Amino acid sequence: AELIGGLVTGSLALLSDAAHMFLDVLALITSYVAIRVASRPADVGHTFGFHRWQAVSALGNAVTLVVVALGIFREAWERLSEPPEIVVGPMLAIAVLGLVANIGSALVLHGHEEEDINVRGAFLHVLGDGLASLGVIVAALIILLTGQTIADSIVSVLIGIVVAYSSIGLLRRSLHILTEGTPVGLEIDEVVAAMRAVPGVTEVHDLHAWSLGPGFNAVSAHVIVSADSLPQVQDIMFQLRTVLHDRFGIEHRTIQIEWAN
Repeated sequence: AELIGGLVTGSLALLSDAAHMFLDVLALITSYVAIRVASRPADVGHTFGFHRWQAVSALGNAVTLVVVALGIFREAWERLSEPPEIVVGPMLAIAVLGLVANIGSALVLHGHEEEDINVRGAFLHVLGDGLASLGVIVAALIILLTGQTIADSIVSVLIGIVVAYSSIGLLRRSLHILTEGTPVGLEIDEVVAAMRAVPGVTEVHDLHAWSLGPGFNAVSAHVIVSADSLPQVQDIMFQLRTVLHDRFGIEHRTIQIEWAN
């Protein structure tokens, strides 16, 4: 409705809000597909599984957000120098319709946003869409009362800033995962200290931590142990794996034992 309304009324703010809403829906769809792909079991061609598809999906969404934001800025700049004629009545009516739709979505999601990080993300997107629709309504009222169509371009720029800002976090998180950065919130010094605290461990070195995908962290390390028998080494290994999993939530653990004795 906003897309058609933007084309009919000549409102860039409506078109920008439509693009914002469409990108949010696209992000949810691609995220869902990526989660389904990531749940597939590992095979001989992908021994770590398909967890990275979630990061690839997020990166694609972020790049799309940047492209759309730049398009909004470009069009808004052209309109600032030569404001077009805008049909205010339909623009206002469709903006109100968009706001009502977002309020309805927020009410559906409210109360569940703390239960799941994906639901929280959707809830925040809906709030952002609602604010954008409110901005279009304000622009329509300003044009209706003053005749200043420049308000449409100004609101479009504000929506473009919201879209661009949304891309920053996605870009940072997805690139961090794809470049095998240390998982967010995981302190390497704490991991090493916890591993050294296991009885029988004398040293930990060559420790590497990375994310295969959101919520799926991996660690590899060399551990020097002091033990008198193989069963003692096996017990140390079990304790190390337990500490890494239970305390730090690390799903994939590769530990190479070096026997000090």
